[in-house]
Amino acid sequence: MTSSPGSPGSSDNPGSPGSPGSPGSPAEPTYADRVFRSSSALAGGVLVLLLAAWVGGDALVRGEGRTPWAAVAGLLFAVPLVVAFTLRPAVFANDDRLRIRNPFRTITLPWAAVEGVRAGYSSEVFAGGKKYQLWAIPVSLRQRKRVARQQARQASDDPYGRTSATADVTDARARRAPADQTVDDLREQAERCASRPTAQGEPVVRWAYEILAPCVVGAVALVVLFATG
Repeated sequence: MTSSPGSPGSSDNPGSPGSPGSPGSPAEPTYADRVFRSSSALAGGVLVLLLAAWVGGDALVRGEGRTPWAAVAGLLFAVPLVVAFTLRPAVFANDDRLRIRNPFRTITLPWAAVEGVRAGYSSEVFAGGKKYQLWAIPVSLRQRKRVARQQARQASDDPYGRTSATADVTDARARRAPADQTVDDLREQAERCASRPTAQGEPVVRWAYEILAPCVVGAVALVVLFATG
């Protein structure tokens, strides 16, 4: 899983309402979104798309009869699904809101609407009485077991807890699985930013029709081709 830190925003017009120097504007700087994605999902998605392009392109060039049409319909159905489950998932977080881009939906949650963030067998956020899964922050039980083994090994090496407090603070993040640490960071940000005036509002959910539409068209085309073949 990868994340990109935010950077201070700027305005070309120092007198604009959103700039720190204008009268009545907030003194707090604006930061870009931190972006969380799964590196393994990105790599796997690219490989599958390359394989689909190779197989589909070969069918289009060398196929005969209805084969090229079946290849087009298959690509139209499969490629959006691969993109939806590998390249599309991401989580964007700034001081105002949490935006979750899942395979088929985009959920925008102002921090004031967030009721909780947790990582069980999957990463989840609760808002408006509903639960939304964070596809871009997958939970790895293997990583949790590895961290637990490291903690047990460290405890056996230092059974009387003589490690300095400074070292404990420095190594705190290393003793957490990446997904668990990310969820902890989001939970802390939700608690810290929920009272901001710009973090108020209700959850907004938008369906990813740019993914659903070509999938439906490809599926219908495949059914027609097989039914009339």
